[in-house]
Amino acid sequence: MFALFDDAGKFLAGRVMSEADASLQVELDSGKRVKVKSANVLLKFEQPAPAVLLAEARKLADDIDLDLAWEFAPEGEFGFADLARDYFDAKAGTLQQAAALFRLYEAPHYFRRAGKGQFKKAPEEIVKAALLGIERKRQQQLQIESWADELAAGTCPAPIQDQIYKILFKPDKNGPEYKAVVEASKKSHKAPLDLLQGAGAITSAYQFHWKRFLFENFPKGAGFPALTAPEIKDELALSPARAFSIDDSQTTEIDDALSVQGLGTGTVTFGVHIAAPGLAITPDSAVDKVARERLSTVYMPGWKLTMLPDDVVQAYTLIEGRDCPAVSIYFTMDEATFEIKARETRLERVHIAANLRHDKLDGIVTDATLSGEAPADYAFARELAFTWRLAKHLKAQREVVRGKPENFNRPDYNFRLAGERSEAPNGTESVEISMRARGSSLDLIVAEAMILANSAWGGWLAELGLPGIYRSQASLAPGIKVRMGVKALPHAGMGVAQYTWATSPLRRYVDLVNQWQIIACARHGKMAALAAPFKPKDAQLFSIISGFESAYMAYNGFQNGIERFWTLRWLQQNGTTELTAAVMKDGLVRADDLPLVFKALGCDSLPRGSHVKVRITGLDEMTLDVHATLIERLDEAPAAEEAEGDEDELEAAAAPLTLAIDLNDGSGEAEPAEAASQS
Repeated sequence: MFALFDDAGKFLAGRVMSEADASLQVELDSGKRVKVKSANVLLKFEQPAPAVLLAEARKLADDIDLDLAWEFAPEGEFGFADLARDYFDAKAGTLQQAAALFRLYEAPHYFRRAGKGQFKKAPEEIVKAALLGIERKRQQQLQIESWADELAAGTCPAPIQDQIYKILFKPDKNGPEYKAVVEASKKSHKAPLDLLQGAGAITSAYQFHWKRFLFENFPKGAGFPALTAPEIKDELALSPARAFSIDDSQTTEIDDALSVQGLGTGTVTFGVHIAAPGLAITPDSAVDKVARERLSTVYMPGWKLTMLPDDVVQAYTLIEGRDCPAVSIYFTMDEATFEIKARETRLERVHIAANLRHDKLDGIVTDATLSGEAPADYAFARELAFTWRLAKHLKAQREVVRGKPENFNRPDYNFRLAGERSEAPNGTESVEISMRARGSSLDLIVAEAMILANSAWGGWLAELGLPGIYRSQASLAPGIKVRMGVKALPHAGMGVAQYTWATSPLRRYVDLVNQWQIIACARHGKMAALAAPFKPKDAQLFSIISGFESAYMAYNGFQNGIERFWTLRWLQQNGTTELTAAVMKDGLVRADDLPLVFKALGCDSLPRGSHVKVRITGLDEMTLDVHATLIERLDEAPAAEEAEGDEDELEAAAAPLTLAIDLNDGSGEAEPAEAASQS
């Protein structure tokens, strides 16, 4: 005797070797013996052989018309043998019964299971809805196959073109467009990016990087809603100071300016003046909501996406020739020793006498002119000479606290794209890259002034019991990163007791938040905690920190990537095939005269700091990869001292372009120089 039984939804048949009250021993065709519960046995039969029965019944089941079977089926519960007798004939045998069982089991949209071998007709409306769903899936699969064939043949269907960035980076893995790309990649044996490029879906590497960034960070578009800059209603006294700012010529968001009063008297008042949008913009206002959504200005060669609309920026920026509202901090100090005797924060108007541009003054304002070794024929010569000496003094003090000198010895690079533009570049522009020594005289002046103000304001907030957003670093040990938090903790990298960001409120949201807190201190003194917008342990501050860190990382990553794109474009435009470079580690080298870190074959075994010449053998503007090989070593230098920020640069250089497509899917930070953050 043979038995057909249900084994966890799979139908098996074999010879019955023994039978008890509740179970049977059944031998399968493979020779394996299994114990089967009596409740799972659906048919017992003498012939045909089990293997023949299973094969013939499945074949016969395929011929059963489900619509006709549904019509024949009784209205109440029924067994598969009942249906077999109604559908085939009254004497339906084992083969027909097994075929009916298989067909009923595989058609749950027609027949619902009601127990062992028992079924019940599904209501007519359920059947119709299920059939419509099945047909939709069939049509969708046909569409997927059609799109996949088009992609593999080198043509991109419009629906896939419209969702290209979503498919690559944030896909709906159940979507037909995504499935078509996966299927086409498998068919053509091409990576998704190569497939889509070959199909014409991606025609510009620059647009690919730019639109990907917008898709991920500005899904609603990069434009601003209609906003009006709120007016500053405070009656602000006019400061006697004549202030000057130091920025790049391209800077429109002028956040900070400096002033010096009392030169030659022995006691000097040094002022740091910060644009004061916090006097007009209030938390949860329309302008604040936009700033909090963006969190920072995004910079890139030839373009930027500002945190605030230009009309709002221009209402508060420290433009020359105006008496501008400002949050000012004054340091009264000994002119010779720079000993600080008093400090005071004021809400006031400050006359901005000049917007100095360091790209026009770098070769004019030098250490020699500032020290008096050469003539100083430029505006604010005496003030700049004092602030330069002060900056050197402040830097030396910080380095004592740090325990070692700062090692930011690599140059900065300026990118200039040819032509004037009123919209973002398209990637075809000619690019110029110029090198600028980091830590120039003007950079040093701005950097130390901002560090002094940020550290002083951070300490003042803590003294008055107000939370702020701080940056801290526990030590300079490798792997100890800079953290953001609400407590005034030391910043080992900067060499200060505490450090906030409060000097760029037009460009960074955390600076605006800190400015609100500072304004409360200036207005209310020791009672500031009662009036400040953010109280101790305010959960909003932690939310702001989390959002800012995420956005700032994404924006910096994009800026680094798009500058790398323009560097590769510069190599192509100039036909440059050979570069000199310094070896870093793991085969990575840093170009001497370009902002470019890349892997060069043959450099893996060379010690760090070795000077080499390499040949560029290939560039990929999509993945931003540089392929290079070692030509020769130019020196026998020992390994160089590691510069601050190297590890972050290595991590960034090694980061690949990551896609969200899975072809197997069935469906020790160093704080950047403060001057850099002001440019």
